[in-house]
Amino acid sequence: MKRRDFLTKTMLASGAFMLPAFLKPFDALAMNDITGHKNLVVIQLSGGNDGLNTIIPYCSDIYYQKRKNIGIKVPDLITLNDMQGLNPNLAALKEIYDQGWMTIINSVGYPNPDRSHFRSMDIWQTGSDSNQFLTTGWIGRYLDANRQNLKNPYTAMEVDDTLSLAMKGEYMKGIAVSDPNKLYQTTREPFFKDIVRDHEAQHLSEENLGYLYKTMIETYSSADYIQNTSKTYNVTAQYPATGIGNQLKNVSKFINSGLETRVYYVSLGGFDTHAGQQGQQGRVLKTYADAVAAFVKDLKQTGKLDDTLIMTFSEFGRRVEENASAGTDHGTASNVMLFGGKLQKPGIFNDAPDLSDLENGDLKYKVDFRDIYATILDKWLDVNNSAVLSKGFVGLGLV
Repeated sequence: MKRRDFLTKTMLASGAFMLPAFLKPFDALAMNDITGHKNLVVIQLSGGNDGLNTIIPYCSDIYYQKRKNIGIKVPDLITLNDMQGLNPNLAALKEIYDQGWMTIINSVGYPNPDRSHFRSMDIWQTGSDSNQFLTTGWIGRYLDANRQNLKNPYTAMEVDDTLSLAMKGEYMKGIAVSDPNKLYQTTREPFFKDIVRDHEAQHLSEENLGYLYKTMIETYSSADYIQNTSKTYNVTAQYPATGIGNQLKNVSKFINSGLETRVYYVSLGGFDTHAGQQGQQGRVLKTYADAVAAFVKDLKQTGKLDDTLIMTFSEFGRRVEENASAGTDHGTASNVMLFGGKLQKPGIFNDAPDLSDLENGDLKYKVDFRDIYATILDKWLDVNNSAVLSKGFVGLGLV
């Protein structure tokens, strides 16, 4: 069979081909040890979430001067301290905050920020400088740094149909699984199944098909492992019937069934609020908060919250001043929210944004997002951050 024909037929045979994969021996996939490892769940808010209307600096007169139409009024917001409050659509998170399971980090960004959705998301997903272009993601490089010890090809899983750049390393990649049953059924289609069964009978060179065959074998076996392991646990907690609600419900199923995955990645879009921001952002924030609150409470009930760290980020914030369409345009720094049972400093981690000290109408970043990554890598995922990030970062006292 010609390599081009094989690639074409295989790509058409199954959407699962976007999902692979690690180049690990087949028999390593039989491992099924339920470990007590720590889980990281990354939630990406796509579109540039307006941090100032998420965690509101209600004691700043400048905030209301700059946002006469879209500013969240004091009677409507949920007070957190004497400086900041929650958007009312995040009401589901107030109990989480009060329980000490939530940390808010203000003014997170990076030097020389880029206001392009695509470029800024690449910077966040790769952990690069603004003038540095990397082809591997920070989670992918975490996998690379641990490739000698990895026991399976699903150490990192994106609960979606495609794999983000964040999950791609030079040697290792995460796996994308939106529905374990669908993945299982797809990999059992006759063409896919026959190729895997007959792979030993084919006399094909490593150069032509070695990587492709290994990818197929791993995807085939991973689907079996994920399906059979995850179905051993039934989620009884109530989740909202939304996309992110279903994603986090699946993550709960994976975690509580003992799946050997360390990093989960989910995303929610709709945050590019150039017009009519209050309604649009309010809807997506409520969708986000209701799902996260259900997830955190579920993990607490099952005893997994202490072993789980949840990080929420967006590629940038919005400009301080509202625009003429009752919205906001692309800005710079924003907030990052962490959730978990082992937070070192729950509540608000650092000072509210200083709206009197702006740079061309934008917030100045106070926390480099890579210091958050460094903390997670060093303290949660047990890998030296210098093996993953392009330069050494000190990290923060977060976990």
